Order: sequence, then C-alpha cells, then structure tokens
Amino acid sequence: MFDQIFGLPAHPLIIHAAVMFIPLLAAGSVVYGLVPRVRPSIAWAVVLLGIAAPITAFVAKESGEALEHGRFAGAGGALHERIEEHSSYANPLVLSTLGLAVSSLLLVYASRRLGKTTTAILTVTTVVLALAAGFFVIRAGHTGATAAWAQ
Repeated sequence: MFDQIFGLPAHPLIIHAAVMFIPLLAAGSVVYGLVPRVRPSIAWAVVLLGIAAPITAFVAKESGEALEHGRFAGAGGALHERIEEHSSYANPLVLSTLGLAVSSLLLVYASRRLGKTTTAILTVTTVVLALAAGFFVIRAGHTGATAAWAQ
C-alpha cells in the first residue's frame, strides 16, 4: 500500500510532505504558545498542521519500511548500516510528532477555554516537543540523504 505511487517508489515522494508539515507545526505551535497576540490569526493553521503532520510522519515511516523491504532487503555493508541508521529515527520521529500534535491541539483548546496556568504548562510542553520533533526530522532527513547519496 505504501510502496509505490504511479510506479515510482512512494517514500521519496511522501517524505517531502513530512519535511514540510513537521517543521511548520513545530514553528507554528511555538509561535502560538509564546506570542499570544497572533493566536487568533494562526490557530487554524496550528490545528490543520496538528492533524496533517503526524499523518505524514506515519506514512513516511510506512513507505520507508516498504522501500527498505522491497528494494534494499539484500543490502549489505555500508549501505545497510546507513539504511539502519536512517530507519532508527522513524519511530522517534512519529512519536515526537504525535506528541507535538496532541500538545499543540491541547494548547489551542486551552488558550481559548482554560486558564493561563494550563496554557503556560502546555506552551512549555509544546516547545520541548517541537525541539524533539525538529531534531528527529533533521536527523532522519540527513541520514536518509546520506543513505541515498553517499558513495
């Protein structure tokens, strides 16, 4: 299901959505939490990205596994090591993105319905999760590019 799009490997096509949506969610949710005056303007974007980002992270992970099993099952040596390093970031990326999404959605809700204390706690949580998701998307991207293009 996650292996091809129009006869091409799906993973290189799908990762571009994750590479866009995860950092946008991280940046948008941090700004939402730290700059109260912009909240009414960007709440809709944070909510949409909070839904889209974890979906793209999951689909990128699944398509990567399909690519690995379909095309690189017999890979050995340095290529195998690079693929293993790259794939080791998949689960942490999905989990940190999911955590960020939940925290961001709760932050939007809390800022509208709950007190300043709850909003402040969720802002701190969101910033930490944004840093984690940002780290894992950068590491996954870098190790994926290294696996694909290193000699």
